[in-house]
Amino acid sequence: MSKNEITKKTKVKKEPMATKSKTKKPVSTEKKIKVELAEEKDKFLRLFAEFENYKRRTLKERIELFSTANQDVIKSLLPVLDDFDRALLEMSKYDETELSKGVKLIKNKFQSTLEQKGLSVISIDKGDVFNADDHEAVTQIPAPNEDLKGKIIDVIEKGYKLGEKVIRFPKVVIGQ
Repeated sequence: MSKNEITKKTKVKKEPMATKSKTKKPVSTEKKIKVELAEEKDKFLRLFAEFENYKRRTLKERIELFSTANQDVIKSLLPVLDDFDRALLEMSKYDETELSKGVKLIKNKFQSTLEQKGLSVISIDKGDVFNADDHEAVTQIPAPNEDLKGKIIDVIEKGYKLGEKVIRFPKVVIGQ
């Protein structure tokens, strides 16, 4: 074999290697790009999901803030509603029908406005069974008869709900 033939064989052998190395490089670059693309897509999806969660959370916080503010205002107006009830009770003892009619109209208008905002009275009657989860016992007195032991004898203050949430429990006197 001559030197030229050996060089040709060597060149032939070198060329396929060179071609292989050139094709490997673009493939690895292509793989890198695909991996980077997948990483960026994943990053984008995570950021998008995080942003959606942020929007939902802030919306929920805004609604809670509004309802809490609404609750505080309505809760602060409950003593005024109680005062109307006490005033009407006292007026009924005297013959002040015209005055009590006017006060009753104002009280009803005030109460209906609060009811439009979601306020409702917790219904409770004398003789109902006392439940510590639903009532606030102010005091206990000896029951006038055996039937009223452990039951509500008197309602001191009405209880109220705002929507489904109790904002003031009814204050009651129970029989012992």
